[in-house]
Amino acid sequence: MIYLDNSATTRPHPQVIETMSRAMASYYGNPSSLHRKGLEAESVLKQAREVAAKYLGCKPGEVIFTSGGTESNNAAIKGVAFQYQGRGKHIITTQVEHPAVFDVCKQLESMGFTVTYVPVDHEGRVRLEDVQQAMRPDTILVSVMHVNNELGTIQPVAEIGKWLKQFPKVLFHVDAVQGIGKVPLKLKDSGIDLLSVSAHKFYGPRGVGILFKREGLIIQPLLMGGGQEAGVRSGTENLPAIAGLAKAIRILEEMGSVETVRLQRLLEQLREGISQIEGCKVNTPKSGVAPHIMNLSVPGVKAEVLLHALEERGFYVSTKSACSSKANEPSRVLMAIGIEAECALSSLRISLGRENTADEVNQFVAALRECVKSLRAYMKTETKSVTR
Repeated sequence: MIYLDNSATTRPHPQVIETMSRAMASYYGNPSSLHRKGLEAESVLKQAREVAAKYLGCKPGEVIFTSGGTESNNAAIKGVAFQYQGRGKHIITTQVEHPAVFDVCKQLESMGFTVTYVPVDHEGRVRLEDVQQAMRPDTILVSVMHVNNELGTIQPVAEIGKWLKQFPKVLFHVDAVQGIGKVPLKLKDSGIDLLSVSAHKFYGPRGVGILFKREGLIIQPLLMGGGQEAGVRSGTENLPAIAGLAKAIRILEEMGSVETVRLQRLLEQLREGISQIEGCKVNTPKSGVAPHIMNLSVPGVKAEVLLHALEERGFYVSTKSACSSKANEPSRVLMAIGIEAECALSSLRISLGRENTADEVNQFVAALRECVKSLRAYMKTETKSVTR
């Protein structure tokens, strides 16, 4: 089995699993309790917060632990919308956001908010000029993802954030779920007020994430209760998962940029191989992209059919975002960059990870070539039989 769906989720690192097991067995106290077991758990929580803050380049008090990227996005966008609706009810985002942002904005529209969905160019990249044109006196939030989860396109987050600094009452949220550990982002220099992270995208556990919230910024909590996480996210902290997240971050730090360079080489190898297969079209841009995501189309072949044909040969890939892959409709992201519906319906996403090798990429390209050839031949036969 060769796993090429790392953008959907990664396999937790063995050291992460070990850390979580140890935390579950030894630090089972409630971090809010005053006895020794509670204080031990609180110490682990504090250490994890410091590890996360150091990696992100912020203060420990600016790190809010959540259940993952979806909650972080919801907490950021709704938290701002509900807290500052007295200033205005206009939000700016893009046409290519993950459903955890896009659908939240749609929900807010049903509550009386107005949302401008800024278009992107043919590479899936938003232009600063379009964000500038969308700005209104009643704008309270701009939300732009760091790395597109389907195409791998890197958005000009720093450029947008620097421009937004002249509007201190307009907050800037970034969904950084796909970029963390792969594409550098200087949080403070980019004028970011809120940032979302999910551990299972970088070999940590599922069910835990981070919301960076700039110091002094007040947002309305979605979850009320015991006042944990500085009152922003009530609920007893998931200590084993948080410890696992911190361990995953430590491993990222140890690896540095070496893995990013390696993935970039694999991505170039993958692109070259796919480009030589007749009938395959690479949708991911050649430059300004993350090192791990490749989107391709095989017009005339349904993506799901091709996916299962590859699975039979031992390769696991995905169609568009894992969160919307079961919807039988063309990718909203691909449609936004001008790809025709038929082509969008035949798209696959290959996402590389730490365990993938150059040899596996070669094996995948060979399998893809076989699948495309056999499926196209089958479809021609079917078409002839129907037209007789």
